Amino acid sequence: MQLLETIDWTEDEVIPNAQKSLKHRRVKHFGYEFRYDNNNVDRDSPLPGGFPDLCNVFLAKCLKLGYIKQKPDQLTVNQYDPGQGIPPHIDTHSAFEDEIISLSLGAKIVMDFKHPDGQAVAVMLPQRSLLVMSGESRYLWTHGITPRKFDVVQASEGWKVGTVSADIGDLTLNKRGKRTSFTFRKVRTTPCNCDYPSVCDSQCKDTEPAFPISDSEASTLEEKYVHEVYEEIAGHFSNTRHSPWPRVVEFLRGLPCGAVVADVGCGNGKYLGVGSDLYMLGCDYSKNLVDICGQKGLQAFVADALSVPIRSDSCDACISIAVIHHFATAERRLAALCELVRLLRPGGRALIYVWAMEQEYNKQKSKYLKEKTAVRGQMEGMNINAYDGGCQCSVNPSTSTNQAIHPKLPVHTNRTSFDSQDLLVPWHLKGGTKKKAESNKSHQPLLNSANSCEPSPVFCRYYHVFCEGELEQVCKNLECIKIKENYYDQGNWCVVLEKL
Repeated sequence: MQLLETIDWTEDEVIPNAQKSLKHRRVKHFGYEFRYDNNNVDRDSPLPGGFPDLCNVFLAKCLKLGYIKQKPDQLTVNQYDPGQGIPPHIDTHSAFEDEIISLSLGAKIVMDFKHPDGQAVAVMLPQRSLLVMSGESRYLWTHGITPRKFDVVQASEGWKVGTVSADIGDLTLNKRGKRTSFTFRKVRTTPCNCDYPSVCDSQCKDTEPAFPISDSEASTLEEKYVHEVYEEIAGHFSNTRHSPWPRVVEFLRGLPCGAVVADVGCGNGKYLGVGSDLYMLGCDYSKNLVDICGQKGLQAFVADALSVPIRSDSCDACISIAVIHHFATAERRLAALCELVRLLRPGGRALIYVWAMEQEYNKQKSKYLKEKTAVRGQMEGMNINAYDGGCQCSVNPSTSTNQAIHPKLPVHTNRTSFDSQDLLVPWHLKGGTKKKAESNKSHQPLLNSANSCEPSPVFCRYYHVFCEGELEQVCKNLECIKIKENYYDQGNWCVVLEKL
């Protein structure tokens, strides 16, 4: 109560270029002003007065108990009324050091953490609890508070802090009250050198991929953010690709007996064995995926989808499933479609699937968006320790508040709707990690350089997701073809072409 009384809310602080969400909550800064126009601080302009005396007493105790290793010099106080929140974010890497602590006073609330691979963890922050974020949670996970007036919490008595999960016990609704958070940070004076360079504004300025404006730039982008990635993730990727999609199977089984079919971009070959009465051969740019096809006794070879070494007019059908969207310019996507048409004999048909920008269509969500409402397990590395009348919740991996990194090609948050047509989609590699030194040498597009003590690495794949009607419009530029069918199938736009 005394700490809350040290904050004078009679005169609200004027926040330049405040975000819309900020205008609906009250904010005070001490030590340094956090600037919401650039998500950073002005190191040369400290605020007069320093911290309230009680904050210094509190921080001295945190240092003594080992919750932090250095005393913070920046404090942001946020006051939230019921129904207010803060968007998911990571604190700007270059602005603050690793450790960030946030004291919750006045009312408990649920904070949502999310990993780039889509894993989500809801954490209850009780009254008088201290959240300590460092390491991965500080630099890689986003955290935010969903604006709402009720939170889903555990109903079991005595349950106070930790992840909110249906696995723990019954769930119930908790009405929110007024909450005030004291977030303490140490202003950084040197560039950040964390283990997450692809999301670090200190490290990615010269390495983040830009949208290509030439064929050579597009080829370079695809090499690094498509071809090299699939070589790295081939085994794990194959383990997640077992079941053929029903409408692709329907297309193949509708072909005449003995038809010659080319699967261009065949991956692990899951469609090559669909029809025993078809003569199917596949090709893929990834040697490791082609090797997996060979281990299954399937016919496949390494080839570029822009230049397939098969005679013109020799195939009764072609399929291209989730391939064209990996080409980085409209010209290269059109060239890949032209190559499919070249392989077809007159009367032959091609089936093409690409990822859709629209992940909801005809009031149905794609499987890509569907998530369990209950959080999947407890976040690895979370420890709960007693702290005075409340508790200390130490999250490692950790989170922070960054609106910060906006790569030229945005990194997509998995299991969410697409915000951009051209983006990088994370792949969270499991079952095969590299030592940190090896990862750094490879120059792969990692979101997380992994070693034996850290979570598995996250690779980024380039995608151009197609808007409704875009794939058909591109196909209309092809000569001697007719669009026989177009449809939406679980987050993909699909067309069937016939060569005239």
